[in-house]
Amino acid sequence: MLNKLILFSLKNRMLVIALAALVMVYGVFTLISLPVDVLPDLNRPRVTIFLEANGMAPEEVESQVNLPVETQLNGAPGVEVVRSVASPGLGMVFVEFDWDTDVYRARQLTAEKLQNIQLPKGITPVMGPISSIMGQIMMVAISSDTTSAADLRTLADFTIRRRLMSVKGVSQVIPIGGEKMQYQVLLSSEKLRQYNLSIDDIDNALQLTNQNTTGGFVDNKGSETLIRNIGRVNTLEDLANTVISNVQAAPVLLKQVAEVKFGGPIKRGDGSFNGKPAVILSIEKQPGSSTLTVTDDALEALEEIKVSLPKDIHINTDVFQQKSFIVNSITNVEHALRDGFILVIIILFLFLLNFRTTIITLTAIPLSLIITAIVFKFFDISINTLTLGGLAIAIGELVDDAIVDVENVYQRLKENGASAQPQPILKVVYEASSEVRNSIVYATIIVVLVFIPLFYLQGIEGKIFAPLGIAYITSIVASLVVSLTVTPALCSYLLGKKKHLKHINLAFWKKTSPAPGIVEAEIFDAAHEQDSILVRWLKKQDFK
Repeated sequence: MLNKLILFSLKNRMLVIALAALVMVYGVFTLISLPVDVLPDLNRPRVTIFLEANGMAPEEVESQVNLPVETQLNGAPGVEVVRSVASPGLGMVFVEFDWDTDVYRARQLTAEKLQNIQLPKGITPVMGPISSIMGQIMMVAISSDTTSAADLRTLADFTIRRRLMSVKGVSQVIPIGGEKMQYQVLLSSEKLRQYNLSIDDIDNALQLTNQNTTGGFVDNKGSETLIRNIGRVNTLEDLANTVISNVQAAPVLLKQVAEVKFGGPIKRGDGSFNGKPAVILSIEKQPGSSTLTVTDDALEALEEIKVSLPKDIHINTDVFQQKSFIVNSITNVEHALRDGFILVIIILFLFLLNFRTTIITLTAIPLSLIITAIVFKFFDISINTLTLGGLAIAIGELVDDAIVDVENVYQRLKENGASAQPQPILKVVYEASSEVRNSIVYATIIVVLVFIPLFYLQGIEGKIFAPLGIAYITSIVASLVVSLTVTPALCSYLLGKKKHLKHINLAFWKKTSPAPGIVEAEIFDAAHEQDSILVRWLKKQDFK
């Protein structure tokens, strides 16, 4: 079968070279569109559940809130690990599924299980957004010299955060710091006693009145008029005028028993930038999204927002960017690839000392790398330090198959040129390529088998090293295909018309020369006249 492949490539040389050129062009565009990250996707399908329990101590959160959720979720299909964290007033449950589980199916299963849980009154489980283990891609600092912390937080919550959440690939934007404004009702115990009211009376009244309700409709001469009870609080004055109770047929308003105002909650944490108060926005991406693309889109959105912000508002995007780390890491590996490619070129030329054979051999490197990029696109594999590391390991071996084929073809063409009855060029190239075919294939298979155990690694180790193995094996197999198709075609074009070394009758030289030592040296120099200086010197050492 491989002989037929070589024969087909030689019979359709122009088609093979044209297809190789098309693959190069398509591969370049594919390479540009590949997602770039520092590491492969290590995100195990996970669902995070938040349980807000105001006023509860960690012990009660653990026993009354977290434990029922853990017990219910332990039996869900595909669940591997269930962990929980209890803190004052907040419980968090982390549910991890099998690596092959679809994250959306995992969330659906979790939501179904949560419907059957009985929790203390007022506690509702809320699933967190889909995020990645390395999802935090950026931190933005919002600061000002004159604007208050409350206004900064309001601006961050209702303007900047909403714009960032609309960016494609952004999973969550978490604000930190500032002063989050709220309606505050400061009760007076003296006035409560005066009107014979309790705190529960105030709480119930506020819950019942702060809502709009329906009153049905009125039939007015064949037309219906809807009735609405407007009780929703829109301003501070609306809240202050809320009716709490009736005393002696007179309504008691909230402002009569309490001070109603805007204010911030008791601070249990804050945000700062360069030692000054600031609001920090932590931007997280969705799993599978390109960090570089999402970061660039987020930066573009922030630039659009800056135009409409007050002049004293400063947005600093250099607090943290995962993009910078990725670019530096990828650049270092790219430099290693570049240096390795240059070394391969230099060493090949030193040994071959022939531009044509060097060029034919080197075509295996870009073609193999481009084919690998196309495979990455097909299997949704990103460009990261491990995939590039696999290519860096393989780059010296990508020319192995091609150089064996080129060297044998070159030697057979020289012998054919010195023959009294030279054979057609295509026949010589075909026979020379077929001659080393088995050696090339077996060598490639042996190298590939060495990396097969990487795919049997389980868990996070498999997720880390599998892309390296895929990159290495794909590039090596691609170089084998190139050596069986493109290399013979190029040899027939570039080496077919070259003047070759004339045939040397070594037996005649040995019989007619009176000085055997001198003759052997002359025979060696004549036989290896077209070898490079380095190869000739190395062969002389063996000849001695």
